[in-house]
Amino acid sequence: MTTPFQHEPGSATGPVPPPQCPAHGMGIGPGGLRRLYGPEAEADPTGLYEKLRAEHGTVAPVLLHEDVPAWLVLGHSENLHMTRTPSQFSRDSRRWRGLQDGSVAPDHPLAPLFTWQPVCSFAEGAEHERLRGAVTDSMARIDTRGVRRHINRYSNRLVNDFCRAGRAELVSQFAERLPMMVMCAIIGMPEEYNDRLVQAARDMTRGSETAVASNVYVIGALDRLVRRRRAAPAEDFATWLVEHPAGLTDKEVSEHLRVVLIVAYETTTNLIANVLRMVLTDPRFRARLSGGHMTVPEAVEQTLWDEPPFTSVLGRWAVGDTELGGQQIKAGDALIVGIAAANTDPAVRPDLTVNMEGNRAHMAFSSGPHECPGQDIGRAIADVGVDALLMRLPDLELGVDESRLTRAGNFMSRHLVELPAGFAPAPQQEIDAEPLPAVARSRSRADWEVSSPAVHRTPAGAPGGHSPAAQGSAEAAPGAGAVIPAQRSGPTRIWQAVVRWWSGH
Repeated sequence: MTTPFQHEPGSATGPVPPPQCPAHGMGIGPGGLRRLYGPEAEADPTGLYEKLRAEHGTVAPVLLHEDVPAWLVLGHSENLHMTRTPSQFSRDSRRWRGLQDGSVAPDHPLAPLFTWQPVCSFAEGAEHERLRGAVTDSMARIDTRGVRRHINRYSNRLVNDFCRAGRAELVSQFAERLPMMVMCAIIGMPEEYNDRLVQAARDMTRGSETAVASNVYVIGALDRLVRRRRAAPAEDFATWLVEHPAGLTDKEVSEHLRVVLIVAYETTTNLIANVLRMVLTDPRFRARLSGGHMTVPEAVEQTLWDEPPFTSVLGRWAVGDTELGGQQIKAGDALIVGIAAANTDPAVRPDLTVNMEGNRAHMAFSSGPHECPGQDIGRAIADVGVDALLMRLPDLELGVDESRLTRAGNFMSRHLVELPAGFAPAPQQEIDAEPLPAVARSRSRADWEVSSPAVHRTPAGAPGGHSPAAQGSAEAAPGAGAVIPAQRSGPTRIWQAVVRWWSGH
């Protein structure tokens, strides 16, 4: 059954649960619409998606913070159509009728996410091509091998901080810190890295009361960087944006740096935490990895299906009156890309327990012309970071019962609060020398692969076959199908210890 969608906040005329009803204040708002925020939505977003799907189908009316109405797109094919059809569903938030009539305040808790900025993620057509081209061209100049060295070096630095203690809280001490350290190095602002920047990056996407202030702090750091690079160019992403032939203004450069920094940080932090949780709690992962059938990158891909870093993203805005998923969408309506909901759409995943190895049809990085251009950087940080951690601490174990792990978040992302772990105390390790400066050269998408994606492998002993040890003895060429990632170069006995650990011995 479909509930009529009221397009103006406060104008809903549908039934509202009475105060004595258990549903009152528990996720049901004006017009009987379900809230996409608050304790109920944050505690069980999957359950909320199932209710919305049962009540409305593949596109459901929902309420954002302060009961602002929007459409949540739940279906996989409907999400693909919306993200791939900018002529119907634009990324230009200035089309939002709520902003035009003032019913959505400029200081709304989600303002850092929807306030229009001169960046490619809010542009369409020729302007989108100009700005997006500057971003993708600059990303193509990143030295991927140098970035991997950065990741490995910073991972080891973080492990050094807790390896002798025999215990660690892997969210706050590893997952939240590594992505910001790496992204600051890539962008060209390692001197700006501090706890305040880490906290601000997490805060500004959560719709909190301090999100606007956190956004101001991040922008201030990036504005200083742009001024430095105008005066003194360097071999970094900020300089390449400043010098790009597209002629970006200082404002355009700093805003693009903000988008790249925050999106890459939030998604990668959540991805690392979720992969580590899988490593520590899912016996299927350990059994498959020890059997030689799953690499860490493949585990990352499975996580992108099951626990995408962003659960949903605001948004798209209807260019005109249209229809989507059987719902009548009005011009100026706000729509939300339902990433987690699309990944669990029964039409594409009738059995959620089936392994999705080798399948990258998930919506974790959106789709269409605004698909995340830096997704392979995030994959690399997670791949190399998790790999480096497991190499240093091969006996890593969950420090509490799995049932005690808790999550928090909002409609956009849901993250582990803590991931305590124990291990045998280990000595600190010398940190590698600083990576070489990034160099300008073209690279293919495959250059970001830490190890090859899922491929058919000839069994050892068969014609043309070879053992995993032989495959990992040297750095694999792109597409070589190595089982052991090139980043792993430790002695064979270390690998044997890792295999024994995976096997539970």
